[in-house]
Amino acid sequence: MLFRAEPVKCWQVSELNNYLKELLSSNPFLSNLWIKGEISNLRQPGSGHLFFTLKDRTGSIRAVMFRSKAVELRVPLRDGMEVLIRASLSIYERDGVYQLYVEEVHPLGVGDLHRAFEMLKAQLEKEGLFRPERKKKLPYLPRRIGLVTSTTGAAIRDILTVLLQRCPSLDIVVAPALVQGAGAPDSIAHALALLNRFGQVDVIIVARGGGSLEELWAFNTEQVARSIAASTIPVVTGVGHETDFTIADLVADRRAPTPTAAAALVVPDLREELDKLDVKLKRAHRSLVSLLTKKQQHLHGIGKYSILARPEQLFARQKQRLEATQHKLHLIIKQYFQERHNKLGVQWHKLDALSPLKVLQRGFSICRDEQGKIITSAAQVVVGQLLEVKLKEGSLDCRVMGVKESSAQGQPEPNV
Repeated sequence: MLFRAEPVKCWQVSELNNYLKELLSSNPFLSNLWIKGEISNLRQPGSGHLFFTLKDRTGSIRAVMFRSKAVELRVPLRDGMEVLIRASLSIYERDGVYQLYVEEVHPLGVGDLHRAFEMLKAQLEKEGLFRPERKKKLPYLPRRIGLVTSTTGAAIRDILTVLLQRCPSLDIVVAPALVQGAGAPDSIAHALALLNRFGQVDVIIVARGGGSLEELWAFNTEQVARSIAASTIPVVTGVGHETDFTIADLVADRRAPTPTAAAALVVPDLREELDKLDVKLKRAHRSLVSLLTKKQQHLHGIGKYSILARPEQLFARQKQRLEATQHKLHLIIKQYFQERHNKLGVQWHKLDALSPLKVLQRGFSICRDEQGKIITSAAQVVVGQLLEVKLKEGSLDCRVMGVKESSAQGQPEPNV
C-alpha cells in the first residue's frame, strides 16, 4: 500500500527572516529588555546612527541606536564603557542577524567618568591650556555678545533677561547648539567657530543649565576644550550650578558659576554704572568747590598785604642790585679790554723790533738769489750769479764779481 507524503513548505530566505522578525516582535518580553554589558567595535557613520557590539565575558550581541535616539545621549559612548541599555530584540532581515535596537544607554559607574575627566585634565594642563597668562581680558563694556547654548532650555531665557536688564542697547548673537548628547561636542565646537568667523562679537558666553555629570559631559570633552582654547574672542563659561566644574571652565578665559552669573559677569549694570558716575561727579564737584573756596580765601588774605598797594616797592631793591651789577660788569669789561690792549701793545713793539725793515733802517741789506732765497753765506753764491739786494729804500740787481769766504780765524779769504 502506497502512502502519499504531505507536501513540504519551502521557505524563501527573506520570508523566513520576516517570520522570525514578527515572532520576536510579538514577544512582549523581548520588546523591553534591560541588558548590562561592555561596548566594543563602536562606529558612527555619516548617517548619525550608532553601531556597536555589547559583550560580557562569554558572549556578545550586535546593537544599533538610531540617530533620533543617539542625539539624546547624555554622555558620548566609547569602546570599553560599561553600560546598562534598554532595547528590543529583532532581526535585520537583509542579513538574517538578530540584534538589539537600543532606546536608552546609561553608563555604569561614575568612577569611569571621573577617571576620564582627570586624564583629559592632566593632558590639557600639561599642554598649558589652563595657564593664566593665556587668558584673554574681558572688554569692560561690550557692544555685541555671542551666546552658545540651547535655544529650548531655561538657560537662554535667563541669560537674555539678565543681559537686557543690565544693558538694554546690547546686541546679542545666538549660535544655537546641542548641550548634551553624542552630538553636543560637535555642535558646540561648530557654534564657537561660527561666532569667531562671522559673529563680530566682543565676548562669547558658553552656557547650559544644571544637570548630572552625564548631562554635562559634553563640556568635559577634548573637542569642546580645544575649541574654546582656539577662540580669538574671550570666552566665558556658565555651565551647571555653582558646584559644577568642567574642563571647559578650566580652559575658558573666565568661569561663572551659573548661566545668569555669566551674563552678569560680561556686562556691567548700566544703572549701577550711572549711579557710580553720578557719585564721582558729585565728589568731583565738592572737591572743586572746596578748592575754589580755599583759593579765594588765599587771594583775600594776600590782598591785605601792603606791598600789593605799591607793588613797585617789591622790586626797588632788586632794581638797585641790578644797576649795581650792571655798573660792576661795565668796569670789569672795560678793565679786561684795557689789559688786552696793553698786552697787544707790548707784543707789537716786540714784533716791530724784530722786523727786517728795522734792520734795513740801520744800514743793513737783505740779499736774495734769483729764486728769492735769502743769502746768509758767501758759500751760497758763485761768481757771475745775479742777486737782488734789498735796501731801506729800493733794491739793487747785482752780479757777483768775486766771493770772499771767512777763514777759520774769521778773516775773509778771496775766492775769484
